[in-house]
Amino acid sequence: MEITANQVHLKSWVHVPQNSDFPIQNLPFGIVSESATPQHKFVAVRIGDHVLNLAAMAEFGYFDALPFAKSDFQQAYLNSMMKHGKLAVRALRNRISELLEQNNTDFQNNATHHSALISIAATENHLPVQIGDYTDFYSSKEHATNVGIMFRDPANALLPNWLWIPVGYHGRASSVIASGQNIIRPKGQIKPDDNADPIYAASRQIDFELEMGFITFDGKPLGQQISTSEAEDFIFGLCLFNDWSARDIQKWEYVPLGPFLAKNFASSMSCWIVTLDALVPFSTQTPEQHPDVLSYLQFEGKKSYDIQLEVAIEVPQHPEQVVSKSNFKYIYWNMAQQLAHHTVNGCNVRCGDLMGSGTISGPTPDSYGSMLELAWKGTKPIAMPDGSERRFIQDHDTVIMRGFCQNEGVKIGFGEVRTQLLPSN
Repeated sequence: MEITANQVHLKSWVHVPQNSDFPIQNLPFGIVSESATPQHKFVAVRIGDHVLNLAAMAEFGYFDALPFAKSDFQQAYLNSMMKHGKLAVRALRNRISELLEQNNTDFQNNATHHSALISIAATENHLPVQIGDYTDFYSSKEHATNVGIMFRDPANALLPNWLWIPVGYHGRASSVIASGQNIIRPKGQIKPDDNADPIYAASRQIDFELEMGFITFDGKPLGQQISTSEAEDFIFGLCLFNDWSARDIQKWEYVPLGPFLAKNFASSMSCWIVTLDALVPFSTQTPEQHPDVLSYLQFEGKKSYDIQLEVAIEVPQHPEQVVSKSNFKYIYWNMAQQLAHHTVNGCNVRCGDLMGSGTISGPTPDSYGSMLELAWKGTKPIAMPDGSERRFIQDHDTVIMRGFCQNEGVKIGFGEVRTQLLPSN
């Protein structure tokens, strides 16, 4: 099925501000409620500074020819709609694009139906997906190398398996939160002095990790693997993702089984899911991989995506300061490889599963994707607009991540994921 919604020439009769993340070529999906009735959630797409209520559009009959029930759009999560699979969602996005295109009068000239088009200012966003499982990868060579230099042998920064397998760990789905929800500084065991016993205290080294996440459709049954050639058929879309970390808790606990309390206190995701279909025009080559990967990780074509990313820190009563600019294309292990590796042993993935890319660091110091790297283990603090310095994130700081693709005059954006750190209880 052709992806007609991606055509560069398309313009919408709905006003889209210049440089908006959400032109007609995007149409990301999310869960929204009107501010006056926050308990009444529905499936929506974003267009400019408006959301389109798909539950209302279904009631008006605009989707009657598509394989969806009206109830699929009257849900608190996208999962029911996603259950219909890649081609059905593609047909839906094509249809929405058709209805919003400037020369189509079916919806444009029916003023009684314009109640489905709601100003973003009158809405609230919610966690878009009911996440069953969450896996976080460790797929940036630059990030893994930097961490290896800081904490291990600089001459052998990468662990022996890193260039052979997309390393990952199983995270905590219950603590994944939507943009705008604040987090509380976690407590745990830390070991401030290598020669002293550990103590129980609030973490002193809260860090962000700049990541992208992808959301899956239903995969194959238990016992069957997904190949790199078919992996994209099982990916619904992408979001911005902040994998919060408590570095001092992590340092003490990670041997022998890896991340636990240092990671599971919170992870933040953006509220709009940009479909993989919308990102097709921005596909690019994966970084060169050496040594040659094993057969099940081999792939053809462009499997990476040119997504420009930035991280800003906002100190109360002061303007935000951008501290990092990176790009998703730097990821060494692409999404197709990640999903193929995740399922190579027969592990099944389900509709709504979340896969984090791992911290996205680029080749230069201003493109590193964590405070651990940007401040280089605290030795190079970052100056802030209020005159203070940051080695890690402080109480009341707000971390903001943004991302977008752009070419041929079309910008496809993700909005932002914004989270404030509050003091420990």
